Amino acid sequence: MSMITINAILKAKLGQEKALYQELMKVIEPSQQENGCIDYTLHRSLEDDSVFVFYETWKDKEALQAHITSPHYQAYRDAIQDLVESREVYKLKKV
Repeated sequence: MSMITINAILKAKLGQEKALYQELMKVIEPSQQENGCIDYTLHRSLEDDSVFVFYETWKDKEALQAHITSPHYQAYRDAIQDLVESREVYKLKKV
């Protein structure tokens, strides 16, 4: 079993910081309750109010795949489409 850590960095479009924050907050609790979710936390940059970072740890790739196909994740992706300037996602493993 190899755990997967996700680091997702989202930057809000100018003026959309509050709206993006609200949408990001909605996805946290249902994601934390998923099978295979070890950690799912949202961070906000101290230097740039428009930058948010999800730090997630999943039990394995099956748990991550279930998360990505979940209804709450799909709803979140749809909801943020017009709010984000950029979105970078890194799939990581401990070394």
